[in-house]
Order: sequence, then C-alpha cells, then structure tokens
Amino acid sequence: MTTNPKISIVSPVYRAENIVEKLVAEIQKAMQLMQVSYEIILVDDRSPDNSWEKMKEISKQNLNVKSIRLSRNFGQHPAIIAGLSKAQGEWVVVMDCDLQDQPKEIIKLYQKAQDGYQVVLAKRVQRHDTFLKKLSSKVFSKAYSFFTDTTYDNEVANFGIYHKKVVQSILNIGDTIKFFPLFVKYVGYHSTSIEVEHANRESGTTSYSFSKLLSLAFNTIISFSNKPLKLFVKFGMLVSFLSFLVGCYYIYEAINHKIAVLGFTSIIVSIWFLSGIIITTIGITGIYIGKIFDQTKNRPVFIIDEIHG
Repeated sequence: MTTNPKISIVSPVYRAENIVEKLVAEIQKAMQLMQVSYEIILVDDRSPDNSWEKMKEISKQNLNVKSIRLSRNFGQHPAIIAGLSKAQGEWVVVMDCDLQDQPKEIIKLYQKAQDGYQVVLAKRVQRHDTFLKKLSSKVFSKAYSFFTDTTYDNEVANFGIYHKKVVQSILNIGDTIKFFPLFVKYVGYHSTSIEVEHANRESGTTSYSFSKLLSLAFNTIISFSNKPLKLFVKFGMLVSFLSFLVGCYYIYEAINHKIAVLGFTSIIVSIWFLSGIIITTIGITGIYIGKIFDQTKNRPVFIIDEIHG
C-alpha cells in the first residue's frame, strides 16, 4: 500500500464479481498516465455474489488496493462513507464500480482541480441509463429542489474528485441517513463540474429497484428538509380559512331562513375530508419524530468486518 498517496479512489462494490478486476485495471492505467502515487479502496457492501473473493485476490496481487468488507448490506452511500474513512490521499475520487463512471475521466477531474477547486464533479451529459433510472433521477431532482428551495442537478452523481478537507467535513456530518452527493453540496467549498463520458453498464443490472429509489428519495428529503411540515401548516390554515368563509355563508343563509334541512352529504364529506387532513398531518409529524428517534440512538451507519491490503 502506498504511504501518503496523492490520490485515493473509493468505489463501493455490489454484484461486481465479473467487473471488479477490469475496474482496478482501468484505474491503474489512468494513474500510470498521471504518474502520481495512489491507492484504490474497494468497499464490499456485503455483496451476495463472489465479489469479496475477487477483491481479496486483487489485494494480494496489488499492494495499491485495499479491500474492505462491511458486516452486512448497509447501502451504497454508507459504503462510500466507510471508504472515505480509510482514504489517506490528498485528493479522493469517488466512483461507482459498474464502469459507467470511466476511470480515464479521473485525469480530467484532477487537472481541473489544479485550477484551485476543492470539488470537481463529473457531469453526465449523455447518460447511458435505463428510462426508469433517468426518469426517477429527474423526478427526485425536481422534488428535492422544491422541498429544499435549492437546485439539484440530476446529471451529477457520486463521481468526482474531492480534496481531503472536503472529505473530512463530510465525515464530520452526523446524519444517520447518508446521501453522498447532497453532503458534498451541503459542505460547500470552491466547486465546479465538467462534462465526462458516461458508458453503458459493463455487467449486470442496477441494484436500485423502483421501491428502493422511492424509499431513498423519501428518506433523503425528510432528512434534509422540514418543508413538508410547513406545507401542511399552510394547507391547514387554508382549509380553516375556507371553512370560516363557508361558515359565514351558512350563518347568513340561516339568518335569512333559507336553510330548511341541513345536508347529510356535506356533513359526511366535511368529516372525511378534515379527518384525512388531520391523519396525514399527524403521520408526517410522526415520521419526523421517528427520524429524530433514529438520530438520538447514534448507531453506526456502517460496521467494517474485514480489511485486506
């Protein structure tokens, strides 16, 4: 293992037994062209295939590769954080293992960082993803931007190069829900983005099902924004105001003896409508309380089982 490497490359590994060797080989080619000291940190998120066996073999054969295995499947973003916690380089590259993030693009990212940037993000202008993944990414970016009153670019993901002080700032964030791209955005620093080549997936399919993407989006928005609560407060005030106007109307009608029999339908509709609002509001509040409960438990977001290399 290189001591005090210039660049650390962190990649979470899941269902990658057929491509992890090629991933390391392509990264090595890029590093040889750059002629800088480096380390490669592979983090096995308890993949159900033989990825870990492949990773151990690679670490035995290559002193620049460190293989880390988590105790269970914690998810992609906790796996990234685990890798960052072991990175020693002045610059840290984060990239997915499926080779859609091209290792050769690291050269462009590093060169751009030398212009005085602490963060250089890879912008995937022509994404080679499935229609569902593109759609879900776009919907998430719009929803996140709306609920947090910020801008989120769905063409930017994990791939990028980050100075060690940016990495340390991210590691200091104590949120139990981890989402690396938003942490990068939160910590700030002098950042930019450049266009990079995005390739087809080398092998297999994405591990993110629609339900997992939906859960990730929901948890991330809840973790980073309290706007849903504010929206329900505004909605409740609007309903109260409309109810006041309707009440004034019926009082006026009653004074003028225009109401003979009160309507059964309007009463039932009002009860169900207001009950739905109340239950939904309580549910949203309960979710936030639940997240607070999870945060106060202060459980580790990842547990390392083994390290090789």
